Amino acid sequence: MPAVNDRAPLVEQLIEALRCLPGVGQKTAQRMAYQLLERNREGGQRLSAALAAAMERVGHCQQCRDFSEQDLCATCTSASRERGLLCAVESPADRLVIEQATGYRGLYFVLQGRLSPLDGIGPKDLGMDKLATRLAQGEVRELIIATNPTVEGEATAHYLAQLARQFEVRPSRLAHGLPLGGELEYVDRGTLAHAFGSRHDAA
Repeated sequence: MPAVNDRAPLVEQLIEALRCLPGVGQKTAQRMAYQLLERNREGGQRLSAALAAAMERVGHCQQCRDFSEQDLCATCTSASRERGLLCAVESPADRLVIEQATGYRGLYFVLQGRLSPLDGIGPKDLGMDKLATRLAQGEVRELIIATNPTVEGEATAHYLAQLARQFEVRPSRLAHGLPLGGELEYVDRGTLAHAFGSRHDAA
């Protein structure tokens, strides 16, 4: 997508800026911009303020790599979480859907992606060195691998399982009900809850 031309009329700049969102093309961006300008300027101002604040203040938790305004997120600092269980997910969206759909009370590690040599994404890009340090501390008993059932997700799961075994941590993988090639974010809650409860030892 071309960069926003700061010399173009403001309406055109707004439309081009909205196109940075996934799945938003020219026509959708145009409808969004006109809706805000014609009918909901107050909502547009709230959106602008929230977006500016989030871009400035939201970073990553130093322990789990999820989005956080603090050095450590609320989940990592909670005394009620089971610290012997660690669930590795590809994205913050995957962490959120697991949290909402299951009774899981352990901790998380957010990879912020998946292994993809063709795209130049390797273990370091996913924080595997940080994960290895965490596993080496001896607190984690089980690494629950909740990567998506795609080709890249399966390759990432295999790498995670090998890493866990290096530190004598049991690796497990989400089981039944997840469609091959699917994304956790779009799986219904019942299916995900069943898969989470029926996880098995990772290969």
